[in-house]
Amino acid sequence: MRTVTDWLSEYGASHQHPTNKLLHWICVPPIVLAVMGSLCSIPVPAAFAALSPWLNWATLLAAAALVYYLVLSPALAAGVLVAFTVLLLITQGLARLPWPLWLTSLVMFVVAWIGQFAGHAVEGRRPSFLKDLQFLLIGPLWLLAAAYRTFRVPY
Repeated sequence: MRTVTDWLSEYGASHQHPTNKLLHWICVPPIVLAVMGSLCSIPVPAAFAALSPWLNWATLLAAAALVYYLVLSPALAAGVLVAFTVLLLITQGLARLPWPLWLTSLVMFVVAWIGQFAGHAVEGRRPSFLKDLQFLLIGPLWLLAAAYRTFRVPY
């Protein structure tokens, strides 16, 4: 099994250009937010609501992703937990807008992916997820790892 360092190094190899890096900082969080919003838009079984108002498809996927991140790096998983909590709270706020959450999520998703592909056009390299879909989970972790390095937080 690849280590977190292996994943981050391979992902980072196609993210060297400053413009591509900046566009990832701008676009990856809204993509994650859009996925959460889309999943929150899918009706849940009544049993979910009976257990908790927070139990929905987004929180279940976030929990599964957290398990994956925990296996790679408990320290990074802790940061992801904080980030996911903030994004889920933002999703709840977006759900109160006068238009459907799925529509907000769709627009955000499309615009953010346009930014991602523009960054890779500048970089001159294809997005990593075209090689391995697991890189879709590594992108947010790569940003968090960069923040950890900036503040000298070991992971």
